[in-house]
Amino acid sequence: MEDGARKVIIVGSGPAGYTAAIYAARADLSPLVYTGTTYGGQLMVTSEVENFPGFRDPVLGPKLMEEMRTQAERLGATLVQDDVTSVDFKKYPFEVRTANETQRARSVSVATGANPRRLNLTSEMRLMGHGVSNCAVCDGFFFKGKKLAVVGGGDTAMEEATFLTKFASSVTVIHRRNELRASMAMQREAVSNPKISFIWDSVVTEVLGDSRVEGVVLENVKTHERSQVQLDGLFVAIGYDPNTQMFREQLELDGRGYVVVLNETETSVPGVFAAGDVKDFKYRQAVTAAADGCKAALDADNFLKRHR
Repeated sequence: MEDGARKVIIVGSGPAGYTAAIYAARADLSPLVYTGTTYGGQLMVTSEVENFPGFRDPVLGPKLMEEMRTQAERLGATLVQDDVTSVDFKKYPFEVRTANETQRARSVSVATGANPRRLNLTSEMRLMGHGVSNCAVCDGFFFKGKKLAVVGGGDTAMEEATFLTKFASSVTVIHRRNELRASMAMQREAVSNPKISFIWDSVVTEVLGDSRVEGVVLENVKTHERSQVQLDGLFVAIGYDPNTQMFREQLELDGRGYVVVLNETETSVPGVFAAGDVKDFKYRQAVTAAADGCKAALDADNFLKRHR
């Protein structure tokens, strides 16, 4: 461009960011992608992915992300492994800043994702993808006939627990309080399910197992008594935090911090688009994030055609 501005800058990687890069590159928009120093999104800590179309056999999460990354580069996207530190969407062209440079852009796609809240246990992260999961829809199929536990007491935890009963022999809900925060409808569904039981006033202090989850150590928050529960899998369902801190004064966010969108990907700022888990608190799947990335790139292309 005559003013030195990029046509498209994509902030974030993972299925949404990489797919946006693929479509933007094929539209001859020469996208610049800031992948972040920790790139690839949640699939980088996922072992086998069985529900992404196009793979006859399960594919490792990091392998799937590497294939998307390579495809984006082959088509002409420029990938920079830097973290974006701030943006300015109040001027046009927009500004996107890292510790090393400031780039200007005529359109920006935000694909920074969301992080599941953790128990902050070393053993939890060591066994992530080896019996510890944050997504029942993604991983429940691998636990047919197994004994599982879900940590949490909100709607997400009840949804996860109920979904897992399709596969598991039993599901134990572990909650730090003595009552659930979930809606009454979700509570009734979970409580009435014969496969679901509850352990109240308790937190997980350690996940047991060398190469796979074998159980957990619990501590009662009132009595501080400790106990062990034998398990084959642990699903942590205590919420997600969208990675939107840098956008708080730039884009409209909802009460939970997710980017508000109209017409699929359009944000409150014309020319800025959002894709994937940064705006999707409902589905949170690789395939839906990829679809969002496609839409964001097509919407950016249409925006640029209208604002030449």
